Amino acid sequence: MATILVVDDELGIRALLSEILTDEGHTVELAENAAQARQVRESLRPDLVLLDIWMPDVDGVTLLKEWSAGGQLSMPVIMMSGHGTIDTAVEATKVGASAFLEKPITLQKLLRAVEQALAKPAQSNAPPTRNSRAELMGQADGVVTPSAGPAIHALAHDGPRSEQSFDLDRPLREARDAFEKSYFEFHLTKEGGSMTRVAEKTGLERTHLYRKLKQLGVDLTRHKRGG
Repeated sequence: MATILVVDDELGIRALLSEILTDEGHTVELAENAAQARQVRESLRPDLVLLDIWMPDVDGVTLLKEWSAGGQLSMPVIMMSGHGTIDTAVEATKVGASAFLEKPITLQKLLRAVEQALAKPAQSNAPPTRNSRAELMGQADGVVTPSAGPAIHALAHDGPRSEQSFDLDRPLREARDAFEKSYFEFHLTKEGGSMTRVAEKTGLERTHLYRKLKQLGVDLTRHKRGG
């Protein structure tokens, strides 16, 4: 897992991103402005930075340029903005941003951008190709990344069992509870105990999911990563 620095002047955004990324097993550090971001980056050398563009002291693109000019872009940087434009995204990628996330940021977009950024080194400072703008405009789902060709992800399903048998010769409530318990245990094991991912996969709110697991007697500690 990675050490991720989240830089945003909005407390709610920092808290939300911190909760999601911590639940994914990452170590999260927070900064509310460029001055704090500089200090954390210097002392901890994070593996990834999520950087808001519009901040009260120094904007994110200016800070990114500062790091790039000073040879400090040793980590990938994902830019974030609720008022971003394609021009802003192009400018950010020119100076080394790995991706551009448009607010409001959905869980799926965030996790995909983080996974992709951590899978490759920080962007070089070489000028982008003349097709950069077209490549960025082609991204319509809120995650803008420099084009690097098709990527293929293979998943090995050698962990939790997807097929089980149940005793149907019992009251409906008992049979249903047994199925639901196996169902949630399967997804918890598959997602390494991540409540965020299980909530997304099963379509339940996290609070409802916690109550449901407690009601079914599911042992959450068994399914945590490394557990």
